[in-house]
Amino acid sequence: MRVGIGILGGGTVGGSLANQLLREAGAISAKSGIDVELVAVGVRDLAKKRDFPAGYATDDLEGVVDDDRVDLVVELMGGIDPARSLLKRALEAGKPVVTANKELMANHGEELIELAAGRGVSLLFEAAVGGAIPIIRPLSESLAGERIDRVIGIVNGTTNYILTAMEDEGRAYADVLAEAQALGFAEADPTADVAGHDSAAKAAILAGLAFGVWVSVADVHTEGIHGIDEVAIEMANSLGYSVKLLAIADGGERGHVARVHPCLIPMGHQLSSVRGSSNAVFLEGPNLGQLLFSGPGAGGQPTATAVLGDVITASRELLAGSQVTPRIRYSAASPRSFDDVENQWYLRLIVADFPGVLAQVAGAFGAADVSIKSVWQEGRGGTVTLVIITHPAQEKAQRSALEKLSALDAVDQVAAIIRVLDEE
Repeated sequence: MRVGIGILGGGTVGGSLANQLLREAGAISAKSGIDVELVAVGVRDLAKKRDFPAGYATDDLEGVVDDDRVDLVVELMGGIDPARSLLKRALEAGKPVVTANKELMANHGEELIELAAGRGVSLLFEAAVGGAIPIIRPLSESLAGERIDRVIGIVNGTTNYILTAMEDEGRAYADVLAEAQALGFAEADPTADVAGHDSAAKAAILAGLAFGVWVSVADVHTEGIHGIDEVAIEMANSLGYSVKLLAIADGGERGHVARVHPCLIPMGHQLSSVRGSSNAVFLEGPNLGQLLFSGPGAGGQPTATAVLGDVITASRELLAGSQVTPRIRYSAASPRSFDDVENQWYLRLIVADFPGVLAQVAGAFGAADVSIKSVWQEGRGGTVTLVIITHPAQEKAQRSALEKLSALDAVDQVAAIIRVLDEE
């Protein structure tokens, strides 16, 4: 019962998987009855030093897919091209595919899933969201009969590491980012992580699985953590909140909406305790109540472990000659506008200190139909800091209030805006 494995991508995750397949082949066979055999690892640069035996490396990527000894293709290259064309080539040849490529699945997942279904083979992508956290299969299988109303996730280890260090140590964003890059938690170009793009791709995947509709990553409202400074985090902590970059997807009769942005989370919320580079996905529904999945969200070994689980599942189906994993089906649906989502806002304003300034600020909110939940003032004389938390209001109303505030002569600066995970 042999299954030949071809890996596309020999980086951190690809190298870890290659070593696991070589090292744990006996244990895998004992537990599953499947003899997995690593055939080849496709890489783009043969001269680059690898962490797995060099004899398995080849720069003929199409050759890996076409090799008759390869029964199952694992894609760990990342990006759209050439990953997309290579996976289509594998599926068209009737070879099951396992991938951890969130960007590819968020942008072209529907196409690839349809192609796999038409060829009667598996396309599995558990490791595309949350690293080692099992979340794809629970959403697509175990909870397929449950109504999911909301998904909230901390799905990027780099940003969670940065925000945790800023909170725990009171350090500046730039300082912690440089440390994260030195430690390998952040890329030399960290834009995909810190600007929220990585989380947006994962939000699209999670929303699609949770609500059974195809969610385009282009429809995910996306903001990063660039504007979060140590002052914002210190003030949030003093008010009983932790700051996290959240991926949030809401369903319902009015339509789905997915978004990624920094958020204040009450210290008592389960997600507030997710620290460092860990990830977590929080599900809410009328029957299941609340479920939390958490664990290592990144790194070669944790991600390779999730990939290996998919490899074993796909291998079992291959040897059984039938597709056991149910096909993921998406319905057509139009997304709801982010402007119509009700949010609470936290604002930090630097204002002139004179009689009547609070009335002006309150008037700006009132004119936009946004009510204020609480106000704190720090300082006296000259300019002072106002910290305001609003009651929930539509995003477009909050933005209207912001425009009116910015137009006031009394407001020197809008120093911070962070949404609040709704408490009401």
